[in-house]
Amino acid sequence: MIRRMNNFFRCIKHKSKARIVILLCLAFFVFTIGFLGLIYPGTHSRSLQFTPYAIMLSLVVVLFYAEQPYSLKTILIFLTIAAAGYFIEVIGVNTQKIFGSYRYGKTLGFSLFNTPLLIGINWLLLVYTSASLFEKMVIPDGLKILFASLVMLLYDIIIEPVAAKIDMWHWVNSIIPLQNYIAWFVTAVILHAVLKWSGTETKNPAAPWVLLCQFVFFLALRLCLK
Repeated sequence: MIRRMNNFFRCIKHKSKARIVILLCLAFFVFTIGFLGLIYPGTHSRSLQFTPYAIMLSLVVVLFYAEQPYSLKTILIFLTIAAAGYFIEVIGVNTQKIFGSYRYGKTLGFSLFNTPLLIGINWLLLVYTSASLFEKMVIPDGLKILFASLVMLLYDIIIEPVAAKIDMWHWVNSIIPLQNYIAWFVTAVILHAVLKWSGTETKNPAAPWVLLCQFVFFLALRLCLK
């Protein structure tokens, strides 16, 4: 039975049409329906409860379509990036010294040390998907790290005005400090460097689409949420 299931998923993975259908379903059901649920007052609160599942589903889809099998080293690198992202946020939210003065809301789920555990997963997802955009480019690794980190900075610029409206995190006096963007970019550079210099493969046909879905999703929320 297990062998048949493995063969089934392996078959799906390498069929381009099935891949497109899965990605379209992800974009439509997770992002489009989520967007509609968030912009209508009657469904706003209920829709927020599905945010952690959307992030986890995005990561599962991305990892499912990786072109190379996962080695123990790759898994350890992923865990390192997720843990590093999480503990940087723990220090940041509890000291207010890294990103500025902010606190997390309830949307991202269970928190430990005033920080949602899911935030580490989100850092891993963003680092991996942004790295995949430049993996096939014939440019120095340093430029790949820089460009991918700039993509993450753009993502943060888009999401920050939306975050408080969907109770992800809140800034003191609703002022987003420049310090936040600088720290975000520096953190992104460090985590991208760990990923790149560890030799971890990030070629992934699904990753750019998942990242694009997130960009469009939060940009649309930024335009529509009052």
